[in-house]
Amino acid sequence: MPIGSVAANWNLEPLQLVPTLVVSLLYLRRTRSLAARGQAVAAWRQWVFWIGIALVVVALNSPVDWLGEHDFFFVHMLQHVILGDLAPLCFVAGLTGPVLRPVLALRPVERLRVLTHPLVALPVWAVNLCVWHVPFLYQAALHHSAVHALEHFLFFTCGALMWSPVLETLPAPQWFGTGMKLGYIAIVRVIETIVGNVFIWSSHVYYPWYVHPHPIWGINAVHDQNLAGVVMMIEGSFVTLGALVWLFLRLASEGELRQQLIEQGYDRAQVARAVRYGRAHALGGEGQRPANT
Repeated sequence: MPIGSVAANWNLEPLQLVPTLVVSLLYLRRTRSLAARGQAVAAWRQWVFWIGIALVVVALNSPVDWLGEHDFFFVHMLQHVILGDLAPLCFVAGLTGPVLRPVLALRPVERLRVLTHPLVALPVWAVNLCVWHVPFLYQAALHHSAVHALEHFLFFTCGALMWSPVLETLPAPQWFGTGMKLGYIAIVRVIETIVGNVFIWSSHVYYPWYVHPHPIWGINAVHDQNLAGVVMMIEGSFVTLGALVWLFLRLASEGELRQQLIEQGYDRAQVARAVRYGRAHALGGEGQRPANT
C-alpha cells in the first residue's frame, strides 16, 4: 500500500467535524467572555485544551482513522488511546468551573455530576473499556458506523469522567486528596495493563476484520494484535509516569505549605481546603485571620 494513498485519506465527514468545531467555538467564546470580565482562563489551560482538540482531529479525521478502520488493529488502538485517554485528559485540564458554569446551570447536567465521583467514574470507565473490546461489540463497531460513533463517543466521555476527579475541575469528595489520587491512577493503569497484556501475549485472533489474504506491510493479524497491546502499554506507561510524578511533587509541596500555614495559626480545615484547591495565597484576605489572633 503506497504511503501517498494513505496520506490522502483524511476523513472530512460533517458528523466527524461538526461536533469538534462546535465545542471549539463554544470554548473560544466562553474564554473570551471570561477574559472581558477580568476572569481570564490561565493561558496554559487554554493551550492544553487546544492540544486536546488537535488530538481529536488527528484521531477522527486524519489517516489514523482510515488505517485503523480498514487495515490495522494497532492503529485502531492508537486512535482509541488518543480518544479515550490523551484527548480527554487535555480537555478536562483545559476546563475550569467558570468555563463550565453555563453548562452546569442546566438541570439535567447538574444531576449528572455524580458521574464525576471517583467511586462512579472509575468503574464506569473500566466497564466501558472492557466491554468495547469484547469481540462481538468491537466487530459491530467496525461493521456499523452508528455503533462506531457511539463507541468513540463513550471512549471520550468515560475518559473525561475518569480524569475529572484527578484534576478536580469540579470538586471531588473531601476524602479524595492527592494520596488517594495516586492510588486511583495506579488502579486505572492496572486495569489498562491487564487489557494490554491480553493482546500482547495472544496467539489467537480476536477480530476477524483484521485478517487479510496477505499481510499488509509484512504484519499479519496476530502480530497486529500484539502491537495493539504494545501501543496501549506504552501510552499508558508514559501517561502514568507523568501523572504519578505530578502527584508526588504535589503531595510534597502541599505537605510543606500546609505545615507552614498551620504554624502561622490558621485553622487546619481552612488550610487543607485552601492548599488543595490552590488558594493558599487567599488566606488572610476576605476577613480570614490566623485562629490564634
